[in-house]
Amino acid sequence: MDKDSDSTVTSLDENTENFCTNPTRDILAEGIVNFFKPSVEKLDEHIQATRASQVELKKQLDSLSVQLVEIEKAQHNIPEFSSKVKELINVKHKVTVITNVLSTSQERLTGLYRLIEKEQRRRQALLDSALSSNIS
Repeated sequence: MDKDSDSTVTSLDENTENFCTNPTRDILAEGIVNFFKPSVEKLDEHIQATRASQVELKKQLDSLSVQLVEIEKAQHNIPEFSSKVKELINVKHKVTVITNVLSTSQERLTGLYRLIEKEQRRRQALLDSALSSNIS
């Protein structure tokens, strides 16, 4: 027997016409999508809030850094301030890195959310066409 004919696995292309006639698969897929959708939305909200607080923190750190530099100049370079300014610059850099990571994560979540919506629309269109062809 041919090796390909022994396989019980079928490709998606071979079962495309059966996709509309399998309500269990549709219900399961819709359930999975609906299961993850609230989590993705909640995570997206938290990322947006975190990004906003990161931006505010960055602004405050910039302001503090400017003030410390002014104080340092006024006090003729007190050594303890110069190390603190360096620490603030390091913290500012870390905040920038975290903001970039959060931004990338949010972009990925937005893409995932779009894919979920696209899949829902595609499945709904398949169901609608299957129902209209069954009615006719």
